[in-house]
Amino acid sequence: MNKTEPTTTNDYRELLLQQTPMIDVRAPVEYAKGALPSAINLPFINDEERHLIGICYKEKGQQAAINLGHEMVNGDTKKSRVQAWQQFLEQHPNAVLYCARGGLRSQLSQQWLADAGIKCPRIEGGYKSLRTFVLQYLGDACAIQNFTLLSGMTGTGKTDIIKTLNNSIDLEGHANHKGSSFGRALTEQPTQIDFENHLTSALLGVREKHPGQRIILEDESRNIGIRHLPDVVNLAMAASDMVVIDLPIEERIDKLWQEYVVERYAETIAYYQGHHEISGELAFSDYLIDSLLRVKKRLGGQRTTEILALMEAAIECQHSDDFRSHRHWLRAITEDYYDPMYLYQLNKRKDRVVFRGDQQSVVEWLQENS
Repeated sequence: MNKTEPTTTNDYRELLLQQTPMIDVRAPVEYAKGALPSAINLPFINDEERHLIGICYKEKGQQAAINLGHEMVNGDTKKSRVQAWQQFLEQHPNAVLYCARGGLRSQLSQQWLADAGIKCPRIEGGYKSLRTFVLQYLGDACAIQNFTLLSGMTGTGKTDIIKTLNNSIDLEGHANHKGSSFGRALTEQPTQIDFENHLTSALLGVREKHPGQRIILEDESRNIGIRHLPDVVNLAMAASDMVVIDLPIEERIDKLWQEYVVERYAETIAYYQGHHEISGELAFSDYLIDSLLRVKKRLGGQRTTEILALMEAAIECQHSDDFRSHRHWLRAITEDYYDPMYLYQLNKRKDRVVFRGDQQSVVEWLQENS
């Protein structure tokens, strides 16, 4: 590519909408706190260099800090970082780059690429401006967007339906958590900032593809694991119509058994394969017991002890009865905890229910009334 004058962009909406590949040149510690969905961290300076430059800035001022940065990122170090950017740009020619505020780090990164004959636009205002846009868009959109909440007792397959609808957003997917005490994933949840950034990007995409349509969200509490819905989303959901899935308890227990026992066991064994510090078998039993104990306060000590006995018996014989005994404790906790809690919450919002039925009729209604 020919050398050209440095270019910038501030079309934050289009960058998010097109999921434009981004090079985040901030230090890893900054990136870990939150970034954009389509960004990769290829830092201009690493965490240790950033720390030392920061100390220098405080003690000796900006120019001394800049000089130290040039000393640290020079020679082979500089070459390897430019090569990393170059390799990414070869795979993603439309990529852009950003730093924290669109300042020196992104400017120098852009210049070093230009010196190598490579053009890469940088984002004006950097991550700070992108994040400001995200929060502003989320607030503005939630103020005017119509949502419909898909509700139903535990095990009615709400998330499965959400995933089949084009005009929906999978809140649990973005939070990497299934919402219940047994909903923890094997991998960590995103940071709160990452959750908000991904949620906003999804909202922008759905509204662009389906203008004027209602957006379907799963009926969630404010907290999804250790992440929480932004206030503007929570308020919008609190005023939204609800559609309720009705499903016999036997079918719901089948669904929960498949998801929280059979599939979770297979995923756990695969995840811990090759780990010597803990076996997949132990990790699975620990997950079940810990998940139960998380709701001990609401279940009560005696009922928790009874369900725990059912759970431990099921774990003991799971390989001899093809995991069938797990249905006993699943039914107990569903009838004693999840169903009463859901019915209590639904009763307080029954005036917002506009339709209820089985899975097929709910899907058809949502498709016809969006």
